[in-house]
Parts: sequence; structure tokens; C-alpha cells
Amino acid sequence: MPDAVALVVLVVALLGLLGWYLSWTATRLDRLHARVEGARAALDAQLVRRATATLELAGSGLLDPASSVILADAAHAASVADDERRELAESDLSRSLRAALEADAVAALHDEPGGPEAVRDLAAATMRVQLARRFHNEAVRATGVVRRKRVVRWLRLAGHAPMPMTFEMDDDPPPALAA
Repeated sequence: MPDAVALVVLVVALLGLLGWYLSWTATRLDRLHARVEGARAALDAQLVRRATATLELAGSGLLDPASSVILADAAHAASVADDERRELAESDLSRSLRAALEADAVAALHDEPGGPEAVRDLAAATMRVQLARRFHNEAVRATGVVRRKRVVRWLRLAGHAPMPMTFEMDDDPPPALAA
């Protein structure tokens, strides 16, 4: 009889431990998904901020007309792109920024009234985009690690939440802005 009681206590303890582990894993996965959503919102905000800073610079009259048109078009395309084309549009904006803001153009902007502020705002926005994208992609990676565990897949602890995707874009700033 004491062996049966010990066996029942052991089984109940193991089931309690298993239940606690599954609950902890599900809660962790929920927090990771919330972290991905928050990081994506922050990334979206920084992308909008970069497009706005680019549009302000393009409309300021500080650049030559061709560079202004190229930057304005790229910034507008990035700000209105849907989710499917957003990464490409943001990469195009990065390439346009590098093409229009070479070292001599940035040096000339520093000599214009209002130029240093515009350059500083755009440099800060490009840096924040890089950081926000890294945070987002790291959150997606951490979520993917947990979602690939067998227990999570077998017991469907992620529910019907879609697998988060990384945001892949060219986010290299113009070298003259990074300096």
C-alpha cells in the first residue's frame, strides 16, 4: 500500500511539473510574440520617421533639384508601400540616400542655413532604423527558436499565431551621414 501511495504522489508530482512547464512555455511564447509586435511597431515608426526626414530634406531646397526629386520619390514610395513591397521600397530609399548624399553633398549641406539640422535629423533617423530592425529581427529569431521546439509544435502551444518574419532591407546609411 505505501508503494502505491508513493507512486500516485510521484505521478501527480510529475504531471504537476509537466503542467507547470507547459504553462511556462506557453506564457513565454506569448511574451515573445508580444515583443515581436512591439518591435515591429517601433520599426514601423522609425521607418516613417526616416521617410519624413528625407522628405523634409528633399523639400528644403538645400539639395540640387535632381537629388531632391530622387529622394522625394523614394521616400514617398517607402511611406506608401504595402507590406509585400515595403522591404524593397525601404531598401530603395537607402540606396537613394547613399547616391544623393555623398561626402561632398553633405559637406555642402553643412554650409547652408538649416543644413546641419537636416543632416543631423536624417542621420539620427537612419541610425534608429538600423537599431529598430536589429531589435525586431532578434525578437523574431528568439520567437522562432521557441516555436521550433518539439513540445511547442506537438501541443500547438503557439495556437494559430503566424510565424513572425524578419524584416530584411538594406539599411546602410550614407557613409557621410554615419561619420
